[in-house]
Amino acid sequence: MSSLKIIVTGGAGFIGSSLCEHLIEKGHTVLAYDSLFRGNESNLSGLTGHERFHFMQGDVRDIERLDEAIEHLGGIDLIYHLAAVNGTKWFHEAAHSVIDVNINGTLRTLELAMAHDARYVLASSPEAFGEALQQPIKDGNEMTFTDPSLHQRHSYGASKYLDEIACQHAARDGLDVRIVRPFNAYGPRLLGDEYGQVVAMFFQAILSQEPIQLHNGGLQTRSFTWIRDVVDGFLLAGLEDEGRQGESLKGRAFNIGSTEEVTIQELQERIFSIVEKDPAWDKDLPTVEVVDGYHGDAARRLPDCSEAEKLFTWRATTWLDQGLQQMWSALR
Repeated sequence: MSSLKIIVTGGAGFIGSSLCEHLIEKGHTVLAYDSLFRGNESNLSGLTGHERFHFMQGDVRDIERLDEAIEHLGGIDLIYHLAAVNGTKWFHEAAHSVIDVNINGTLRTLELAMAHDARYVLASSPEAFGEALQQPIKDGNEMTFTDPSLHQRHSYGASKYLDEIACQHAARDGLDVRIVRPFNAYGPRLLGDEYGQVVAMFFQAILSQEPIQLHNGGLQTRSFTWIRDVVDGFLLAGLEDEGRQGESLKGRAFNIGSTEEVTIQELQERIFSIVEKDPAWDKDLPTVEVVDGYHGDAARRLPDCSEAEKLFTWRATTWLDQGLQQMWSALR
């Protein structure tokens, strides 16, 4: 494939920054566009000064600023739309902002892609399935949401559901749209503060010698996916013209996730085991507290990745213990 001009919204974030790095490695020209609400320019420090890399701070809802980004690039071939308000605490504390940014950001970037006839890849989420009554989660399963008066967790999941609707509408109007749903990506740049994700939060608690909290006893199950496996899925989704057997990718949605399912309690135990085996670590492990979890927290989340396997022969190649060890080594 020839060199493409690519915008990655949310490009200074956890997944976005790694995606930018690998796109540059493949010879493409990349502009990372980020509001820096959750992203950090330090994630892109390895690309500073690269002739084919650009960074622009901006709100993904600001169409004039997005137009400036395209003008700066000199055109656009592909948009990876990863910008969103994520983090479980935000879903409850700032539901209006989650809905506003996630839906309107998608609408604005879709309009941009249509105006320039650019390929478009949406970073959706398994949260788009809501309560996910059918497991494993597979494209075509019912998307079920509970009474919003009970909790606001679905401010995020429902926004991703509507994002997918907007993308499918654009696909029917002729836009080359692909939808990727990453499952619990983790790696060294993952946010570990109170608004972050669980793997990084556990490691951060160990490093700062603070108690670890297990929500609802840690009985929920998840499928954690190493960052490079996730990025490989995004690369295939955006850069391949068609599936490996000539299938059209327009309007296709597929899951990118490990099928190694563990409880949150087991995750905590595996992380403790890795730290305990580190000869350079001489501090006590933190205490573990069992606390009430957030309303609406999914009891189980297991992906069916058969679409990605069929289209790209993609599958997760990093087992959880391998990834956790790599993450701990990087954080230490």
